[in-house]
Amino acid sequence: MKDAQIIVLATPVFLGLIALELAVGFARGRNTYRLHDAMASIGLGMMSQVISLFVKFLNIGLYAAVFGSVALFALPVDSPWVWLAALLLYDLLYYWKHRFGHRVALGWAAHVVHHQSEDYNLSTALRQTSTDWIANWAFYLPMALLGFPPLVFAVVALVDLLYQYWVHTQQIGKLGWFDRWFCAPSNHRVHHAVNDAYVDRNYGGILIVWDRLFGTFTEERDDDPCVYGTRSPLRSYNPLWANLEVYAALARDAWHARRWADKLRVWFKPPGWRPADVAARFPRPAFDIRRMQRFDPPTGRLQQGLALLLFIGVLGATVWLLWVAHTLSLAQLGLCAAGIVAGLSIVGWLGAGRGPAIEAAATA
Repeated sequence: MKDAQIIVLATPVFLGLIALELAVGFARGRNTYRLHDAMASIGLGMMSQVISLFVKFLNIGLYAAVFGSVALFALPVDSPWVWLAALLLYDLLYYWKHRFGHRVALGWAAHVVHHQSEDYNLSTALRQTSTDWIANWAFYLPMALLGFPPLVFAVVALVDLLYQYWVHTQQIGKLGWFDRWFCAPSNHRVHHAVNDAYVDRNYGGILIVWDRLFGTFTEERDDDPCVYGTRSPLRSYNPLWANLEVYAALARDAWHARRWADKLRVWFKPPGWRPADVAARFPRPAFDIRRMQRFDPPTGRLQQGLALLLFIGVLGATVWLLWVAHTLSLAQLGLCAAGIVAGLSIVGWLGAGRGPAIEAAATA
């Protein structure tokens, strides 16, 4: 079965758990969902899966090529110890890839999508980048070199990804001993927060042990509640801009930098670093958590209804495409993908309070 088809089979589970979390939130009087933000997050996940149809070879293909040509060992696919070792090694390499995504501007440009939501719920888990393929494949090549078969790599990668779904919730509190060893909701809430004490902490995928070993662990504190989002807010529901925003900012700084060395440093310095001359000519306001306001444009019922109906249609189209993608030509894939991205863009446009003429006509 294709990876895309596995995601399709998991989709009802994802959506069912979102519905359950929503119900629990309403029952507790602690709802953590907003319609347009949740649709934007899920839509970005859909877009990520569609784009992955075109770049799968950069993960599995290059991995298989390295495994087939320069692997130092030939580890047996039928050994439980190989699978366990693969999962542990993958999770360790994921930690470093994830840390790269926060500490290097080029990595952050790809990873930022996952952090842009100013809500924190299970839909946030589905909010995935469409540009991670640029550097993602390189971090896992040590597994190919050591001889872990491509099948083993693909399965443990999927396990690691699926595990991380449930930790994106505010409805589960601290879990005692479990929090000390594993990435759990409390630990991962810290990771998504912009508070000074929490920024760039808790990178672990399945195990939080890596953070404890490498000095990046911070515990969630009751006296410092998490504030979610990014320090440079997106302020948009457009899925294309969500993926390109940071790349565009880096490109502008590189263009304006006077020194050629700074034009290169922009991409590899920590996020937020800017050449002195660029910062002086194009200043940005300092981050102040007290001034953070969630992006929540007012929308009427007609806009909400239209956005929701279109979103459901695009979701259905995405599920169909992922299921039959292996039977389509490249041209057919491209046409379907373009239609899905266009549909998601219109959903975001409606969610941003656009279409006042339609709204006025409906209420006339």
